[in-house]
Amino acid sequence: MPSMNPSLQPSAGYGNNAGMGDMRKITVEVPREDLQCAQAYTGEGVTETVRAALRRLRSDRAQQKLRELRGKVKFSMTLEEMRYDRE
Repeated sequence: MPSMNPSLQPSAGYGNNAGMGDMRKITVEVPREDLQCAQAYTGEGVTETVRAALRRLRSDRAQQKLRELRGKVKFSMTLEEMRYDRE
């Protein structure tokens, strides 16, 4: 956001500078039943439920990328050597 007189800076600018990090505020319409079901599952409010779903999608994508590497990575240690190294 361009530098401006602090008294003229919009509240969104203050939110970004107040420890919110790299967050985005969004408005999204979702089916009521889907949201209620998801909230019942998480036991959380709307915001935390949506964040949990986004984290899950990110995790699923990371796992998908790892599955794509299956059989393509060569290890220099045997399974027994790795087990011993962990002890």
